[in-house]
Parts: sequence; structure tokens; C-alpha cells
Amino acid sequence: MRLGRLFIILSFCLGANLALAERVKDITSMAGIRSNQLVGYGLVVGLAGTGDGGSGLTLQSMQAMVSRFGLVTDVSGLNARNVAAVMVTADLPAFTKPGQALDITVSTVGAAKSLRGGTLLMTPLLGADGETYAIAQGNMVVGGLGVEGADGSSLLVNIPTVGRIPRGATVEKMVPTSFLEAEYMILNLHKGDFTTANNMAEAINGIFGPEVAVPLDANSVRVQAPVDPAQRVSFASLLENIEVDTAEPPARVIVNSRTGTVVIGGNVRVSPAAVTHGSMTVKVKENPNAVQGNTVVTNGDQTIIAPTPPTIVPQSNVGINEEQARAFVFDPGVSLTSLVDSINAVGATPADLVAILEALREAGALKAELIII
Repeated sequence: MRLGRLFIILSFCLGANLALAERVKDITSMAGIRSNQLVGYGLVVGLAGTGDGGSGLTLQSMQAMVSRFGLVTDVSGLNARNVAAVMVTADLPAFTKPGQALDITVSTVGAAKSLRGGTLLMTPLLGADGETYAIAQGNMVVGGLGVEGADGSSLLVNIPTVGRIPRGATVEKMVPTSFLEAEYMILNLHKGDFTTANNMAEAINGIFGPEVAVPLDANSVRVQAPVDPAQRVSFASLLENIEVDTAEPPARVIVNSRTGTVVIGGNVRVSPAAVTHGSMTVKVKENPNAVQGNTVVTNGDQTIIAPTPPTIVPQSNVGINEEQARAFVFDPGVSLTSLVDSINAVGATPADLVAILEALREAGALKAELIII
């Protein structure tokens, strides 16, 4: 396979001096405006014999659950064959109000084989502070399927131990934010860059006036927020749709050593260098021969020749094939296209490619950061 098929080449710019315009909402996030993770522990009931069985954790949970309804029972009198202990997770988006619904994911923590057909009982969902922010309950939607035969054979399709409940949780508490009270809005770039941060501040000031936006560092831009809270939503709407000229990315070559994938940025350049590439192939071929032996027996005037079992005699043929080393030269300031064409021309493998790029970097000819993942 030629190396050209292993290349995934991303050119991040169309020309040396051409910048890409991106909306503020596509390259930043606003500080304090984020989702929060919720987690809870609960029970799924109504399973068709695919539950946890005699799991002590599940039995104790069942005992605690029925005790809430005034029932007293011993663990030995319970069976969790149709019950599964589960962990429930959800993301609580910013500004979500009490009464709104969330999608939840339910995953087994015990020996349950499938959650298909089960119903999640009322489960509190807690935040990192230990407070309850939502209550989950509902019927499971499971995309997986597991079947097991009496002889021990089994068939597993997807993952039957994880399910979802669309709109399965109701928000009970809102996470407070400083959006309406904070004096400034802080915009954090998804990928920090001094040039992009400066361009963003200039674009915002060009619309709202001087000194409204101030770049704090390579990652953040501070924007003066309106004093009237009623104007903040419309101001944020205008702000996130401003187009910014993003900076060209740094020159990088990323090599995935496990898959052979190579990504080369459009700003990669190579200074004058000569590269020689060659390889040697050693082939060992075994051709065992069978030699038939005979046993001669003389009895008076009679001679009897009896064949014996054949003997295997090993025979090895060793051949060496050394390809002629091929050299290619990089001219000053060679572009990405020339670099790829030159390496493809010698038929280098991914391992050879990494060796060539590392050698170019050590020689100081590769004007890019080489990252191997």
C-alpha cells in the first residue's frame, strides 16, 4: 500500500496571508456558563430474570427501599433476580429551571445481564456539592440485547447493561450563575492564541466602542457587560455573532504511531536537506527433503532389502534483497504539497515516515513541531 493512502492532510489555511473568519460563539465559551454533572444511585425493577440475583448490595438497597413504606423484612427473604442496582447520570445545562426535564443514562453496577424492560424507581440526582438537583424515574430504553442458552452459549448485541430514559429526570433546583450580576463577561477561547485574542478584542471594540473588550491573555478576553440586566441577553446575542479573524495555527506534524495516520499543517516548511531512504529484505525459505533409507539383511545365499521409514533432512535457502537507496532533496521553503509528494515517491511506510520526519527535525530542517501520539 502506498503511503499516500495513509495520509490525512489538513491544510489549515488557503494561503500564506489569508485568515479565516469565525463567529465568537464557535471559538469561545463564556466563563461561568457551563453544564454540571449529576449522579445518583437507584434500582431498576421489572426485569425478566436478568437482575443481580443474590448481590448483597442490591438486597440491602431493596430492604432500605421497602422500609420507606413502613414494611419490615429481612434480607434473607428478598431476591434480586428481577432487580438491578444502577448508577444514573445526567448533564444539567446552564440556566435550566425547576420543572424542566433532562435525559438520563442508567448503567448497572452489579451482576445484572440486561436492563431491557426495566423501570427505574425514583432516584435523587446529586451535584458535586452533595445537593439534590433533579429526580429521575421512568421506563428504560435499551438498545442492546443479550441471549444465553442452557449449554452456556450466549449472544450479545450492543450493550444491554446501559440504557437511557429520554426526559427521565425533572429538575428540582437551579444552579446559580453570575450572568446577571457580574460586571464583566469573560470569553475563553477553545484554543488559546494571542493573535486570535487580540483580533477578537479589536472586532468587539469596532462594534461596541473602544475599551469595551480587553484581551487578558492568550485564552481570555474580558468584555464590559451592560449595567441593566435586561440588556444582557441581547448584548450576549450580538456578541456571540461577531466574526473574528482567527490566527493561522502553528506549524505542526502529528503522527499517530498506532494507526499510521499523519496530519500535517498547512504552515509546515522544510529548509534545504537531502534524504536517503532504502531498505533491506531477508527471506528464509525452508525446503525439507524426505530421504528413503533401506535395511539390507543377508541370510545365507539370500539378501533381503527392506525399506525403512523416510528421514526428513532440513534444507534452508536464505536470500537477501537490498533495495537501492533513493535520495531526494528539499529546496528552500518547500511547501506541504512538495513534502508529501517527495515522501510518497520513495514508497515509505508509516514507520519510515516517522524516522524521516524525526531525522529532519534533528537536522533542523523541519520547520514544525513534531508530535507523536
